[in-house]
Amino acid sequence: FLSLIAEFCCGFFVILILGNFWFLAVLYLLWLYLDWETPCTGGRRSQWVRSWTVWKYFREYFPIHLIKTSDLNPNHNYLLGFHPHGVLVAGAFGNFCTGPSFENLFPGLTPYLHIMPIWFGCPFFREYIMSAGMVSASKESVSYVLNNEGGGHASIIVIGGAEESLNAHPGSLTLNILKRKGFIKMALKHGAHLVPVFSFGENELFKQVANPKGSWLRNVQEKLQKIMGFALPLFHARGVFQYSFGLIPYRQPIHTVVGSPIPVKRNLNPTTEEIEQLHALYLQNLRKLFEEHKRNYGIPEHKSLIFE
Repeated sequence: FLSLIAEFCCGFFVILILGNFWFLAVLYLLWLYLDWETPCTGGRRSQWVRSWTVWKYFREYFPIHLIKTSDLNPNHNYLLGFHPHGVLVAGAFGNFCTGPSFENLFPGLTPYLHIMPIWFGCPFFREYIMSAGMVSASKESVSYVLNNEGGGHASIIVIGGAEESLNAHPGSLTLNILKRKGFIKMALKHGAHLVPVFSFGENELFKQVANPKGSWLRNVQEKLQKIMGFALPLFHARGVFQYSFGLIPYRQPIHTVVGSPIPVKRNLNPTTEEIEQLHALYLQNLRKLFEEHKRNYGIPEHKSLIFE
């Protein structure tokens, strides 16, 4: 959905350049130059945009739910690790960028969803995603959010990244996380408490063309992902008036469960061993969160998370 909006915004910008409104395009390019660092300095959210009625229908379509398991003290800053990526990342967008669900459950906390920096180079689209509460996933951006001395900031990072979307098959429980330790280092440097988040149903929204590791399709997708910075999963779901084929996601409920915080003491120069220890603790808590709630959301007893 966001990709379609981005394409529309880019197309509109091209029309301005080629049409009689090229001067507006020039003015916007000047604004883009002056405003380039904003996605790395907290963005520019708009409560009006986050409250659009269309997002209410978006959340109700699946529907999307946010589940709280523990209080989060607004005197601290938090780094929430979101799993899994899925194809759409619908749970992260619906719960942290639209509506009042997060603020109602966790009063005093402001959520910032970190996404790939490449999206903020898209004319006009960048203004929209910032107004929804999205900011860059760069180190500078995460540091800016977590550096809030009074606390009350929550960075949400989709830990598996775009690479994990290639595993987004219905029933898949494979997470790309074993080598992802940058978020652990950021939490230590800023003393941000770590919170695992698992979004049940995220991988059920689309069917993806079979791409097992080692297949020619997976090799091509991984090479393109390294070149472009984002993955290209070949997916399909339902249409507008039929359920056999289309790009509209299936109506499958999404339950995004926010776990208990892992206290983290500030450490400006963490050692490799300290990072490894906290990473192992995070994995342990993430697995515990999944095991405690999987029965509530239709996951068979014998299935467990697979860490890669």
